[in-house]
Amino acid sequence: MSLDLAIRLAQTLLALALLQQSLEHLCGPRDERALFGARAVLCGLVVAGLAAPWPLVGLAGLSLLILQRFQGPYNGGSDRMGLLALWCLTAATLAPSIHLKELFFGYLGAQLVLSYFISGGVKIVNPDWRSGRALGDVFRFSAYPVSEALRGWADRPRVLLAMSWAVMGFELAFPLAMLWRPGLVAALAVAATFHLANACLFGLNRFFWTWVATYPALLWLQARVF
Repeated sequence: MSLDLAIRLAQTLLALALLQQSLEHLCGPRDERALFGARAVLCGLVVAGLAAPWPLVGLAGLSLLILQRFQGPYNGGSDRMGLLALWCLTAATLAPSIHLKELFFGYLGAQLVLSYFISGGVKIVNPDWRSGRALGDVFRFSAYPVSEALRGWADRPRVLLAMSWAVMGFELAFPLAMLWRPGLVAALAVAATFHLANACLFGLNRFFWTWVATYPALLWLQARVF
């Protein structure tokens, strides 16, 4: 995958992710409708490839107004990753040299690797995750409207223990996937499936779309470095 193709693919996927998020706000207060309506239009221009790179620059500038409106990334990790991807892609698009383009885009890929590895590191030092209790609480106390059958998984300690260690092991081992292209493709497929399951079961849909939008950066980085 060439650098230009990878950047374009990441731009399109991120614009679609931001568009989906923007539509959630079009029934909100007037100031939100203005901000996110403008973002939806800019996302459409990015997807269509019109007036490039200015719609992407506009999205980056608009992100600052949205941060001010909500006093920070109000939706936590998915918003932070979306901001990182947006600014890295904007910088890579505007960079005057190929080396700077590679630097900004490669940085996004490296941050994606760290996002999984650090997440695993945070979990494994937590005794509740090592015992499976933390995952049980996720099923038992999810704020999203989930079925009673799904909440019933909280009463299966052995299954939760195995699931907890599977998640931690995968996240901690994720950087090793960079050493082998087929291994990386498989790891990204597993990660995407994990995010999709969280979206379907717990309503964490933003994580799926935002993280998948960064995958082209990692695929390009792996080919560039190894």
